[in-house]
Amino acid sequence: MLREWAESDLSALVELYDDPEIDRWTPVPSPFDSTAAGEYLTKAREDRKEGRGKAQLVITTDGEQPRGEILLFRSELDARDVELAYGVGSRHRRQGLASRAVKLAVDYACRQLDARRVLLRIESGNSPSVAVARATGFELTDDEPITREAKGRRVTLLTWCHQNGGADSLSA
Repeated sequence: MLREWAESDLSALVELYDDPEIDRWTPVPSPFDSTAAGEYLTKAREDRKEGRGKAQLVITTDGEQPRGEILLFRSELDARDVELAYGVGSRHRRQGLASRAVKLAVDYACRQLDARRVLLRIESGNSPSVAVARATGFELTDDEPITREAKGRRVTLLTWCHQNGGADSLSA
């Protein structure tokens, strides 16, 4: 189940994101404390309120307890494409949560946003994210790698794509 972040989620957000693997693969600040969590939620709300086309949703199994997060946003390179990003807390990994959240987000992007393509941008070496990409029907593209700045270093990301073949292709 996916839902919006709530103010009551601040301590859970700290637990999820103050983690070496989250630090390694995401632009989220580290250490990630209650101040960083408050700023993160405030920015998420501002982005949504100002219509920046970004959704930041809590990954749960019960509709309550945060276990991770998935983000959906229009690609800067082509607004017909939707990019996804996600992170799962260390205590909740290897349970298929990222894959299930990605499948829900792909379905939403294709059905509701009419995305031409749904994309994952994954740093080479990020084996867990590559495994999620493969498990959810994404294929590595021959798109030029994307270089982004994150935490004072240049990060090269490869593009994985899920083509929008219509709603029927998502149920397979």
